[in-house]
Amino acid sequence: MTTAGSAPKITIGELEANYSLYCKAMRLLLREGKSINKIRRTVCWQRLETLHNCLPGQYRDPDYLCTLLAREMKAP
Repeated sequence: MTTAGSAPKITIGELEANYSLYCKAMRLLLREGKSINKIRRTVCWQRLETLHNCLPGQYRDPDYLCTLLAREMKAP
């Protein structure tokens, strides 16, 4: 049973399975013109950060990912 303020637990396997969705969500937020501060408060950012912290050799830091995605969108 969870308490009213606690979030359900998610496994690393579930995070890895949904990695592309988190990247897609970040890409949509960037496309909408959201500020980096607003993006940092999203679930997708938190999940990407968790993946990076648990498996830094496999997943990049969300700040770096955000920069890459923004650069990708600006490319002609």
